[in-house]
Amino acid sequence: LILVGGFVQLLAGFLAFRKYDHLGGAAFLTFSALWSSYGATRIICAGPVSGHLLNIGAGNTEGFTAGSVAFLVLNAFLIILASSFNVVLLCVTLAMELLSVCFLLFTLENLPLPFEIVVLSIFSILCFYGATASLANCMFGKDLLMMGPPLFTAGSSKKDPQDPPPCVCPKSHCTSGLRTIAELLNTGAVCGVPTDTVYALAASCKHPQAIEKVYRIKDRPQEKPICIFISNLDQLRAAAPPISPLLWEFMENVYPGGIGCIIQKGEWLKKLGVGAGYSRVGTQDSIMIRVPDLTVLVHLIDMTGPLAITSANPSGEVDSTHHDMVISRLGHKLEGVLCDGESDEVVASTVVNCTKIDEGGITIVREGCIPAGKVMQIFERVKNR
Repeated sequence: LILVGGFVQLLAGFLAFRKYDHLGGAAFLTFSALWSSYGATRIICAGPVSGHLLNIGAGNTEGFTAGSVAFLVLNAFLIILASSFNVVLLCVTLAMELLSVCFLLFTLENLPLPFEIVVLSIFSILCFYGATASLANCMFGKDLLMMGPPLFTAGSSKKDPQDPPPCVCPKSHCTSGLRTIAELLNTGAVCGVPTDTVYALAASCKHPQAIEKVYRIKDRPQEKPICIFISNLDQLRAAAPPISPLLWEFMENVYPGGIGCIIQKGEWLKKLGVGAGYSRVGTQDSIMIRVPDLTVLVHLIDMTGPLAITSANPSGEVDSTHHDMVISRLGHKLEGVLCDGESDEVVASTVVNCTKIDEGGITIVREGCIPAGKVMQIFERVKNR
C-alpha cells in the first residue's frame, strides 16, 4: 500500500508539471521518492532475512537518520512555498513533515505504531485527493475539484488598480458588445468567441489574412484545416451545393448542434459568402461546416457572414472553457474576446466525414461532445427512412 502511495505521488507530480505547476510537480516527485523509500525500507526491515542481507538493522541506520533529518529541513522550505500556493499542497507538505518524523523515529527504533498508522492514514487521504484533483483538473482544463486558495499571498501594501485587459472584452448579452466584435471581424481582426461547445478563435472568411493570423496565434500546423460556421442550414441551401438528399436529411438532423460535417468543397462556397478566404478554409477538396446551437454566436454570424473557426487554445493544449482562459492565454494576440462565461461543454465538437455518405456511409473523424454511437444512430435512422 505504501508503494502504491509512492506511485500516486509520482503520477500527481507528472500531472502538475503538465499544467506548468513546477512547485507542485517538484514537491510531489520529492514526496514520491521519500514515500517509496520509506515503504521499501519498512518492507525490507520487516523480513529478517532481507534485512540481514542488506545489513539494515540496529546500529546500521546512521545514513537513514541523516537522510530523514535532511528531508525534514528540505520539507520545511516546501511548506513555506506551499502556503502561498494552495491548501491541498500545504496539507500534503505538512503531512509529509509528519511522515519524515515517522521515518526518523523508525531509524531510531522508537516509532509508536499508533502514531505511524494515524500519519499514514492522513497522508494517504491527502495524496488520493490531490492526485485525483490534479488528474481531473488537468483532463478537463478547469477546477472540477477545488485545491483551495493560498494561505499567504504576496502583495504590496498599496493596492494597485486592476490591469486593463489586453484586448477588447465586451459582454455577450449586450447588443453593443456583439456589434463591437462583429465590426472587428469585418475589418479583418481575429477574436475569441463562445460556441455551443468550447471557446473558439474566429476570423471572417472574407479576410484570408485574418485566417492566416489564426494559424500564427495558435501555432497551428498549416496542414490542419480550419472549418467554417454558418448561422443556419438555409444559408447552405441558398448556395446550392451538390448535396444528395441523404446528406441533406442527415444535416437537418444534426444541425444546429455539436456535430460538424465534412462535405465536398466547390465554387458554391463563394455563393455562401466565403469570399477571398476560399483557399484558406478546409482542404483542397473538402470543408467542414457546422451550425452552432448558441444564439449569441448565430446572431454574430448573421452580422459577419460565415466565420472561420478553430478552438481558442495554443495548439496541443487543453480547450478554453471560459473567456478568462482565452484572455489569459491568447488575449495579447487578439483584437477582442466576446465574454460569455463558462462554456456549455468541456470538449470540442464531433467531426463526421460525409464525403462518401452515398457510397459507404459516414466516418467519425473526431469524437467530441456528441458520442460516436449517437451519431451513428442518427445516421442509421435517417438512412433507413
